[in-house]
Amino acid sequence: MSVTAHAPGHASGHEPGHDAGKRDFLKLVAAAGAAVGVGAIVWPMIDSMNPSADVLALGSVEVDLAPVPVGQAITVVWRGKPMFIRHRSPEEIKAAQDVKLSQLTDPQTDAERVKAGHEQWLVVIGICTHLGCIPLGNKPTDPRGEYGGWFCPCHGSQYDTSGRVRHGPAPLNLALAPYEFTSDTKIKIG
Repeated sequence: MSVTAHAPGHASGHEPGHDAGKRDFLKLVAAAGAAVGVGAIVWPMIDSMNPSADVLALGSVEVDLAPVPVGQAITVVWRGKPMFIRHRSPEEIKAAQDVKLSQLTDPQTDAERVKAGHEQWLVVIGICTHLGCIPLGNKPTDPRGEYGGWFCPCHGSQYDTSGRVRHGPAPLNLALAPYEFTSDTKIKIG
C-alpha cells in the first residue's frame, strides 16, 4: 500500500496560488454586487427628495397684465405669498419719484423699485414688514393711507405708490418680488 505525502498547506491536487485567486475573485464579485445593491436602494431615495413637477410649476407664475386698468392693482399668489401688482397712473409715478430720500425710513428711489421702461408697473410682496400682516390697498374700496399706496390694518403702517414705508412701525419697504417681463404685457414671477 502506498501513501502519498503532501506538503503542508497544500490541498491535494491543487496548485498553491489557485485558491487565493479564486477567493479574491469571489470577494470582488461580492463587493460589486453589494455596491450595485446599495445604489439600487439609495438612488430612488435620493431621487424622491427632488421637487415634483407640480412643485416646480409653483416656482414661477406668469401673469397677464393687459386686463389691469391704470390705477388698479391685482393680487396673485407665488410660493404661498401674495404678490401685489399695481398699474400705476402717471400721477402715482410722479408722486413716487418726487419723494425726497431723507423723508423715507428705508431710503430707496422709485427707479430702484421698478423695471426701467416699465415704470407704470410695481410688483411687490404683499406682506407688511412689521409683523407679517397683509396690507390693504389692492381693491378699489380698500383704504390706501395718506400716501396712496397700501395701509396695514394691524398696526397702521402706510406705504406709498412705490411700496416704501412712510408711516408706522414697519421698518422696511414692501419687499420686491423677483420678476421679469416676458413681453410688454406679461411678467414671470420667480
